[in-house]
Amino acid sequence: MKRILLLLLLIKFPGSVFSQEQLQYLNPKLSLDERVSDLISKMTLTEKVQQMAHNSPAIDRLNLPAYNWWSEALHGVARSGNATVFPQAIGLAATFDEDLAFRTADAVSDEARAIYQAAIKKDHRFRYGGLTFWTPNVNIFRDPRWGRGQETYGEDPFLTGRMGLNFVKGLQGNDPKYLKVAACAKHFAVHSGPERLRHEFNAVVSKKDLYETYLPAFKTLVDGGVESVMCAYNRTNSEPCCGSKELLVDILRNNWGFKGHVVSDCWAIADIDKGHKYTATPAESAALSLKKGVNLNCGDEYFPYLIDAVKQGLVTEKEIDASLAILLRTRFKLGMFDDEGKNPYAAISPEVINSAKNRKIALEAAQKSIVMLKNNGVLPLKNDISYLFITGPNATSVDALMGNYYGVNQNMVTIQEGIAGHLAPGSLLQYKQGFLPDRENVNPIDWTSGDAKQADAIVVVMGLSGNLEGEEGESIASADFGDRLNYDLPKNQVEFLKKLRKDNTKPIVVVLTAGSPVNMSEISELADAVLWAWYPGEEGGNAVADILFGQVSPSGRLPITFPKSLDQLPAYDNYDMKGRTYRYMEQEPFYPFGYGLSYTKFSCSNLKFSSVKATKSQSVQAEITVKNEGKMEGDEVVQLYLTREKGNAVTPLFSLKGFQRIHLKPEESKKVIFNLTPAMLSIVDEQGNDKPESGKVKVFVGGSLPGQRSLELGMGKVAEGAIEIVD
Repeated sequence: MKRILLLLLLIKFPGSVFSQEQLQYLNPKLSLDERVSDLISKMTLTEKVQQMAHNSPAIDRLNLPAYNWWSEALHGVARSGNATVFPQAIGLAATFDEDLAFRTADAVSDEARAIYQAAIKKDHRFRYGGLTFWTPNVNIFRDPRWGRGQETYGEDPFLTGRMGLNFVKGLQGNDPKYLKVAACAKHFAVHSGPERLRHEFNAVVSKKDLYETYLPAFKTLVDGGVESVMCAYNRTNSEPCCGSKELLVDILRNNWGFKGHVVSDCWAIADIDKGHKYTATPAESAALSLKKGVNLNCGDEYFPYLIDAVKQGLVTEKEIDASLAILLRTRFKLGMFDDEGKNPYAAISPEVINSAKNRKIALEAAQKSIVMLKNNGVLPLKNDISYLFITGPNATSVDALMGNYYGVNQNMVTIQEGIAGHLAPGSLLQYKQGFLPDRENVNPIDWTSGDAKQADAIVVVMGLSGNLEGEEGESIASADFGDRLNYDLPKNQVEFLKKLRKDNTKPIVVVLTAGSPVNMSEISELADAVLWAWYPGEEGGNAVADILFGQVSPSGRLPITFPKSLDQLPAYDNYDMKGRTYRYMEQEPFYPFGYGLSYTKFSCSNLKFSSVKATKSQSVQAEITVKNEGKMEGDEVVQLYLTREKGNAVTPLFSLKGFQRIHLKPEESKKVIFNLTPAMLSIVDEQGNDKPESGKVKVFVGGSLPGQRSLELGMGKVAEGAIEIVD
């Protein structure tokens, strides 16, 4: 019987039945390039093309198992069953904590490995169960209307790069041979809405804005060894991002020397002819994207047209081989074809999944992410308060903990549950939802606001969820495909807050969940205190309660500007940075970038430089003394900003170039040192060239962005100095 089967295989695949000894790609003693070359040499053209789709089938005769490249881990392993749910990415950005970003990602990748190893033992090779994770999102959150801004690390290129790089390092591990998992920098590039138009939109951007704002975080991740880059749906300067010579060839491969693989956003290659009308046929779109550097097609349906493209002379099989080789290297680096005993990450056991250790990191991240926007003295509350009333739909909402791209588990602590768990015995607690998330109550009878006024304090948990903001198809309650073209909170939420405030002198504390800024003018006036909780993850309820009752001093800082209204912003589809973000917005915001209050008071003084004059190739050290002058221990986020006197090019009003989170006890002082490299002190000219320039550079160091608005909101004065760059 075996001889008959062998004969049949020889007829179907002449010269293609291989023994284990002949499959040299399985030999770990060979070099990576030799192993990849051997595997490709044994594939047919059809098989090669099939391996370049995200759902790559098995090739049994080559002992090549099936693999699905599509997995997500934005803030925890997503869509793959039980996993720790960490705060959404924008919340992690609000911690301004690089080490925490690394530890979070390290925990995520441990769980990812454990989930993968358990699945393949059962021969489960499904989508979202692999080791190639399409995260982090390092697009710049240039406009608060973008529903997916919650996936990013905010509006600043430096902060985004530092947080993203540490997340990548935590995901990929530090083994010299193997990747723990493969990370992916997305979406390359100049991608931040509108969601409704993303399959046909052309983002027009100047060279200066491209290199000064939209590309730096990507370069930071590429320089740091990120394994993959995802090209975006849109066009940039008229070229489809997944077929762009400028982005994928000139910048990514040639200028930056990227060696990893490029994956298309899902079904983005189909957009090249269907949405952008850039090509006439699917074969032309597939050939264009492959020739410009795309190695993996998410969406399955378009790279099969490469076979037709070969027949039409649009692409050669040799070009397909070269592209596939880059892609397959990632599977080898993940150890998929080696004995598990040789791979240290294959031994990670399922006990790490949502473990006590990882939940502790999730709690720490949530605590550090929460931003106190206002406090007239009512916080912290006493946990033995006589009578506390909780209202608002997000108090008991699990959706309000998660945002988008989330995992699930059996112990998600809602804000209502967290508060209940922190109250002392004998304290009365009542909860009523009071109002709906996004529409007027059908029943006109309102008992809740009257009952609430009998309490000693009221906590109102309101805001948004992933149903109202997010990605194109995820936000089922959004009329704008996940975007928020109306900057206000749903009107009924604000109206209910007005009812609570009317004829009521009891403290009202508002806790807001959201992944993007909202109009805070009325809310700030009506509330005595406001906590911005983002989408805080599975420990969000405990973290909010820790802040409310003073067990932890709030220390989150805004990674994005809150404008007073959308009237302060340019048109949403305009990608010019003029008037956008703290770096180019000349109007006074409602809440500035880097802002966040504390239960204690910090001062920054005695700013010193290693040299007040420096050559264009010289680094300068800045030293500052930070002191906790209050009565409670807490964290301060020390921020360093630069601004230049007018020179040969337009430069940002301010640029973040350093941040450190430090913990101080009452009356304790610490010295904080920043290293300002020549790259940090250089400018980007109108042609997009990064170059040093002589002149005076002002340096500001403190707990907030410099400016009058920060002082008005109660932030301490920043220390100021200057250095001169000389020829």
